[in-house]
Amino acid sequence: MEYEFIFGDRTNMMELKIKDRHGLIFGRAPRPVTCGRDLKIGEGLVYPEINFTLPQISITPENWPDICKQYGEIIGQVCRRALDLKVPGLVVEFELLPPMTSRPEWGAEITRILTGTLDRFYQEKGLRSALRVTPVDIRDTDRPPKMRTGTHTALMFESFESCAAAGADLLSIESTGGKEVHDPALINGDLAGIVFALGVLAVRDMRFLWQRIGETAQTYNIIAAGDTACGFANTAMILADKGMIPKVLASLVRVASTVRSLQAYQQGAQGPSKDCAYEGPFLKAITGVPISMEGRSSACAHLSHIGNIASAACDLWSNESVQNIKLLSDFAPIVSLEQLAYDCRLMNQAVSEGRQAIETLQRWSVDSDSNLDPQAYVLRPDVVIDLSVRMLESESALAMTIAGMVATLDVLSEAAGKKILDLPAAEIRWLHLLRTQLEMIPDNEPDLFSYIKENTSYPPLFLAEEYDL
Repeated sequence: MEYEFIFGDRTNMMELKIKDRHGLIFGRAPRPVTCGRDLKIGEGLVYPEINFTLPQISITPENWPDICKQYGEIIGQVCRRALDLKVPGLVVEFELLPPMTSRPEWGAEITRILTGTLDRFYQEKGLRSALRVTPVDIRDTDRPPKMRTGTHTALMFESFESCAAAGADLLSIESTGGKEVHDPALINGDLAGIVFALGVLAVRDMRFLWQRIGETAQTYNIIAAGDTACGFANTAMILADKGMIPKVLASLVRVASTVRSLQAYQQGAQGPSKDCAYEGPFLKAITGVPISMEGRSSACAHLSHIGNIASAACDLWSNESVQNIKLLSDFAPIVSLEQLAYDCRLMNQAVSEGRQAIETLQRWSVDSDSNLDPQAYVLRPDVVIDLSVRMLESESALAMTIAGMVATLDVLSEAAGKKILDLPAAEIRWLHLLRTQLEMIPDNEPDLFSYIKENTSYPPLFLAEEYDL
């Protein structure tokens, strides 16, 4: 089955871009991206992507001068340490906090501060870099959320425009369309609700959202980078880690979330994908775009069972986010940068030694995690290719979402049966329960929407017209 993917002004009909696990490696992507200050992502090197945020502080007009000063100090320290460590290139991510999105001029001001310092270090020291700017999806401030209309939607798009004008190189977001249904469905283990949220609501919202983001990026001649299913799959990962939902359910959500994240690239995004999109390997295999990933070095932000395998196909390696607090050695953003730099140095050493070294380091990263947790197992490069092929056999986003779940159940059941994957008996029982649920879910939007309206309590949680339903 062929899909239409749009990259900039080029339209291509394409199948799976990376067709076997040997092509799904770190540091190299079929569709590399050049951005920022002479930074080429996906052409053979892995670069650190550092993300930092404020310590506990009220974001008010009174505190704003101190906040600007903090961002200025952090970016200067980050650039100096990057030079000390001879980092070949650097991506900095600025994730706006909600007040910085609600007041677009604030986000733009911080963007100018960061861009100015990155420009100076490039011009004076030759430090190659790019700035990813990520406004917050503030549309869910209202309940039910207004995803296409209303004040918060307008402010969010104004924030993208202001930050692009202020010097952003890459635009991203952690969008939340469909999350108002996905959250309760996830807690209840209700696959019909999860599929409706991911395969219908989120997909429709992504198409709307990324058409607008792509237009903004084109206007300012910058890159629409990518989205993340953080609010869906990472929420599932954290709940599974706490024992609140089965890990196999979290694994299904992880794979199925690929479909909604894929819509950004169908609307013109070029990558690199956002770091907390652990669905990144699927996006890279399907589209060929470079990806940012996070794993062991993101423990400062959240815990996970996929700390090593996450690096198997990365082009950027991220810390997720860290507060600007003082540790014994230095402030936390500098510590995070150093950890990322050494991880990238190791991967780039493998790249310099050739294919055998790359595959050895990748195999160690994969095998150290993949047999211990189903969420790690579905990120194995061979499994990613297998699941991607099966998803692409579908003819619609909804059918692709369901196909991804069915294929994941097949893969996990086979691995557990062969004792390749260590699954407790309770998780194995869930494999059977989830399969039974999936068999009952319609694979077309009208029938699934009717089922949701007639059999669930979800309709009051979302506004159908805000999803063009």
